[in-house]
Amino acid sequence: MDIPHGHTLSFLDAMRLSGPVAFNVMVKPVGSLCNLDCAYCYYLDKSGIYGGETALMSDEVLEKVISESIRSNESEEITFEWHGGEPLAAGLDFFRKALALQERYADGRKVNNTLQTNGTLITPRWAAFLKENDFLVGISIDGPADLHDRFRKDKGGRPSFDKVMAGIMCLHRSGVRFNTMTTVNRASEGRGKEVYSFLKSVGSRYMQFMPVVEHIRVPDEDGARPCIAGPREEGAYLAPWSVSAAGFGQFMCDIFDVWVRNDVGEYFVNLFDATLANWCGVSPGICVYCDVCGGNPVIEHNGDVYPCDHFVYKDYRLGNVSNQSLADMVRSQSRFGFEKHGSLPEKCLNCRYFGLCHGECPKHRFEHTLDGQPGLNTLCEGYMMFYQHTAQYFLKMRHLLEQSLPPSMIMSDL
Repeated sequence: MDIPHGHTLSFLDAMRLSGPVAFNVMVKPVGSLCNLDCAYCYYLDKSGIYGGETALMSDEVLEKVISESIRSNESEEITFEWHGGEPLAAGLDFFRKALALQERYADGRKVNNTLQTNGTLITPRWAAFLKENDFLVGISIDGPADLHDRFRKDKGGRPSFDKVMAGIMCLHRSGVRFNTMTTVNRASEGRGKEVYSFLKSVGSRYMQFMPVVEHIRVPDEDGARPCIAGPREEGAYLAPWSVSAAGFGQFMCDIFDVWVRNDVGEYFVNLFDATLANWCGVSPGICVYCDVCGGNPVIEHNGDVYPCDHFVYKDYRLGNVSNQSLADMVRSQSRFGFEKHGSLPEKCLNCRYFGLCHGECPKHRFEHTLDGQPGLNTLCEGYMMFYQHTAQYFLKMRHLLEQSLPPSMIMSDL
């Protein structure tokens, strides 16, 4: 099979790291503060880095974030990804200030805004604001009520599904563009087709599926939520909500079987888009399926900068926008970016599907190969299942593209 891969970086990724500084910045205006208490959330514990502080980003830090992000970015189009915790907890006035600052510092360049939210705080007023200012909104929803509410409860242990659906209805009424972020966890296994059908029914045409595999340790305080831990941390064990490799692979295969026969070109799934892109030898647009990391720095509520949302740890802190150049900090993380490729075992580098997954996200690489090499992705079996199951179809879609025909034409053959 003609899959672009090997022991060296792809040309596109090498150019990205050595060329002009271009990145999307993920901003955490309230840090890890959130009105929900999702069992599998890897970010709620981050407040511990700041002594439990969950303060709103100050006006001074906000201005520095906006000005530095635009000044340091050499792209003609700049995207701010507002994330959390729950970013809507920052309030409307905060975002009005952010937009005013973007206009002040844009210097003729196009500025885009995306916002990832649990949806429970969306009101008609919020929806009107998001529509007026052309925000692309990501809604976190795991599927039908029983599946969503399994792990996504509020601080009082109450289900959140009905509030999320009310938020989605507000977006629909105001005509706000939105996509969905859906975790694939232990409870999701065997329900791929059902979840896909549900997401279509609520109006999602762009779907992101995120496998959940975490380790936890017993908290120091009685009654506290389990703490997310590194897999090799003393006392750490696999969280009960973690999806199995085979379960994740089958979940995505089941969705693909429906999509490839009915929905190509109408509904879009992040893994499918990235896989087709890598089959065609072009950038997949999603960091986990690229050769290297490093294009999505995170800025915490106090201005601290980290290389990635999943690596907000003291050892990975790059600096602070209040007293350092964001461009310099982004350049300084090249070693972090290259490490994604350089830390892979030989099994990955010699795999026929390496050019499709590139080892996926480093946060999932805590297994050993049969000959004892570290760094194997714990979801390897699931990705292998998916790539084997879908290869013939993606090859047909690639062939259609080579003839300047839309991939959706594959449906007429099936």
